[in-house]
Amino acid sequence: MSTLPLLRFVIAGRLQRNYVISPQGKALLDIPGGGLLYAAAGLAIWEAGIGLIGRAGEDFPQGWLANLARRGIDTRGIHILPEAIDLRHFLAYPDSDHATTENPVSHFARLGMPYPKTLLGYTPPSPQIDSRTRPGLLTIRQNDIPSDYLDATAAHLCPMDFLSHTLLPSILRRGHIHTLTLDPGANYMSSTFWDDIPVLLNGLTAFLCSEEKLNNLFSGRSTNLWEMAEMLAGYGCDMIVIKRGSRGQYLYDRATRARWIIPAYPVQVADPTGAGDAFCGGFLAGYRSTYDALQSALAGNISAAMTIEGNNPFYALDALPGLAKARLEALRETVRKA
Repeated sequence: MSTLPLLRFVIAGRLQRNYVISPQGKALLDIPGGGLLYAAAGLAIWEAGIGLIGRAGEDFPQGWLANLARRGIDTRGIHILPEAIDLRHFLAYPDSDHATTENPVSHFARLGMPYPKTLLGYTPPSPQIDSRTRPGLLTIRQNDIPSDYLDATAAHLCPMDFLSHTLLPSILRRGHIHTLTLDPGANYMSSTFWDDIPVLLNGLTAFLCSEEKLNNLFSGRSTNLWEMAEMLAGYGCDMIVIKRGSRGQYLYDRATRARWIIPAYPVQVADPTGAGDAFCGGFLAGYRSTYDALQSALAGNISAAMTIEGNNPFYALDALPGLAKARLEALRETVRKA
């Protein structure tokens, strides 16, 4: 008999095996990563009953998935394919707001560290444009989703390929999911997909996007972030959040046309990886408990802050009880309207 809590939330996204050089020059080698795990952790700070949807190869560390189950997170939606899939991902941070994925050899040499044997043969991903019609190996399929996952009532889609993001909403909405948030993938946030964006946003509860991706989409059209947010909300999305790294977030609420500026909660950053994904998980938790736009963004902000204080996605889950709520109340006092 399962001891997992009743499923209330579903998160779909990517898994990775991260190799990180932190802003302090610390090497974090082959640690759990990917938007799926960080978003799940950001949500689990506030709520329980979480199911994950993703794909990985048979070489993905099973112990990491077992750790999720021990924390009460349902992993039945993670489809393990009968082949090895290279999910290694290298990131080096010259500072807390910028990351590079290029030339990992030079970064280890600069720090006088031996190059990890487990990174041999690694090639940084090259920029590419998503396909509208051809699924990739990691594209989520309908059969990946356990049928009872559709009994959940809220879902978040982490950055993935365009085809996953166009197929999943209609599948999830066939069940009881009526709250749906989405963080777009970098490989389709460009002028090439300009005409596809309205359909993607229509009916979303919230579109949670980094400032960088938004600027890429609107290149040559606008440089005003509030103008971008208002235009995107006009496509039928309730809330637009623009994630701005250490500068916090902009929040636009379509119903009230309110514009909020939320500063990042101040913390000592150990590893910035996954901050945006953790924000999304916290945002979903905040929304389902209050149905208030600002409260949702505050919860996301705190999830991000607590995540980047540690060196793995689940660091924040071991924080002192009540810390997240106390920080949220302190953050509320710093918010202002634009």
